[in-house]
Amino acid sequence: MKLLATLLAVTLAAPAVALKFTTPEGWVSKTPSSTMRLADFTLPKMAGDSEDATATVYFFGGTGGSVQANLDRWIGQVAQPDGSASKEKAKTTTVASASGLKITLVDVSGTYVAEVTPGSTERFNKPGFRQLAAVVETPGGPHFVKVVGPARTVAKWEASVTAFLKSLAWATPASSF
Repeated sequence: MKLLATLLAVTLAAPAVALKFTTPEGWVSKTPSSTMRLADFTLPKMAGDSEDATATVYFFGGTGGSVQANLDRWIGQVAQPDGSASKEKAKTTTVASASGLKITLVDVSGTYVAEVTPGSTERFNKPGFRQLAAVVETPGGPHFVKVVGPARTVAKWEASVTAFLKSLAWATPASSF
């Protein structure tokens, strides 16, 4: 059954576009909490970690800011325990999915201090966290993938995050895979 889940390609469709991907084995799908979330997953925690990691695929109708603006925002969501700039510690890479979609990924660890909800003054305070966040450039506009959780748990799932990003493909509803 797990093999079937690993091989199952999931299609998420907007009116005239579709982002397809393969859900990695072990990721637990959950119902997205908003219409801007195309997919939500739980990545089960490592023994000793306080919570699971999460993986979310976002689409804001073809908008969402430039690649650099998103990278800067995500880096700003992680503070360094020694007070240094997270930008100095963040690692940014650009890769392509197997289907050729350009993906820019930022990897940054520290204390997760993002807003609890967009526009909120309340912020998380989660030391020892790691964030892998990506802008996926598609013909229908940017899509965003964000993985956040305890650093050890995110490290456990890092290879599957890479496989997930590599599996991303773009199609119109009329085409078939």
